[in-house]
Amino acid sequence: MKILFLVYHGFSDVSGISKKIHYQVKGLWQNGHEVHLCYYDRGENGHWQRLVSVENGRTAVTHVIEDYGTGRMAGLRQRTSYGALRDYCVLNGIQMVYARCFQNANPWLVSFFRELKAAGIKSVMEIPTYPYDQEFQGFSRIERLQLRIDQLYRRKLARQLEAIVTFTSEQQIFGQRTINISNGVDFDSMPLHQRVDTSRELHLIGVAEVHFWHGYDRLIAGLGEYYRAASATQVKPVYFHIVGGVWKSEMHNSEHAPGFAELIAKYGLQDKVIFHDQLFGEALNAVFEQSAFAIGSLARHRSGISDIKTLKNREYASRGLPFVYSENDSDFDHQPYVLKVPADESPVDVARIVAFEEQLRMSPLEIRQTVEHLSWKVQMAKVVSEVQSEC
Repeated sequence: MKILFLVYHGFSDVSGISKKIHYQVKGLWQNGHEVHLCYYDRGENGHWQRLVSVENGRTAVTHVIEDYGTGRMAGLRQRTSYGALRDYCVLNGIQMVYARCFQNANPWLVSFFRELKAAGIKSVMEIPTYPYDQEFQGFSRIERLQLRIDQLYRRKLARQLEAIVTFTSEQQIFGQRTINISNGVDFDSMPLHQRVDTSRELHLIGVAEVHFWHGYDRLIAGLGEYYRAASATQVKPVYFHIVGGVWKSEMHNSEHAPGFAELIAKYGLQDKVIFHDQLFGEALNAVFEQSAFAIGSLARHRSGISDIKTLKNREYASRGLPFVYSENDSDFDHQPYVLKVPADESPVDVARIVAFEEQLRMSPLEIRQTVEHLSWKVQMAKVVSEVQSEC
């Protein structure tokens, strides 16, 4: 099958989202499909362009579909001009479009998918996080306006699709049926963790483009209470490594919780919380190698989400690390290497993490083996199979 994978932005080597998209594309061509990856980025001439990279696992040939020029008008044009992309799909025999939701529903996008449908091209849209409206709290006025436009047109857009792909258990979203899958893993890119000695100290790792719903403030506050309660006794030193960009709003004067900097100063944790900024490749692996326990999302409830299958949980498990989170995730809720904490604003009980890690007997390989069915090859095959079954 010829599949066009549509995203509305470019890529970054250090972005987890970018890596996920490329792994999904890989999962599709591993199932024998020809994948046309369509994205929006700055071209060699400095102009903003819509490009398509045709991938088969061995080579990639890139075409410029439309050139939007420069400046603010280029951004506006790419949100309203889809004629060239429609023609590309028709002329190149595209049979299915897999679009990644960018909260950008508008009349022009609705028309684009309506025209694809009229041409006999099946379309699905992946919504990475649902619901997502509350994630716009604290965003700029322009971004909130874009969300408002999306709210006005997303149900009309959904009617032009075959289904909406979701990592939740929802059976319908925006009035459209869903295809329920899990976030997947590319095992080729995830080295197996080697168990480290935690008898003297414990290193925790959290990897994210940090937002308020990650709730790392709860872990930092928990560290502070751990050391405060143990001030008169000997305790195992615990360190928290945060890998990824941290928004200024989360570091200082957070509107959702105390800022990281305030908490670190309050509890004197300057040498216990280590910020690594964004890392990838061997630099990221080096931080993982000294860590024995991982931190998932601890505050999805702040964005109104109780059930979600996050990518990070799967990446931790594929490396063979135990981890903690607060949401509901049916793939992991009953796994013996997972620690659940309440979905509230209480500090995380770090002493409980220490005790949990000390008694865990599963090896990294045994943890990894529990998620072998969550490869992107398997998950993307489910999507294509459901779309084909409707033909």
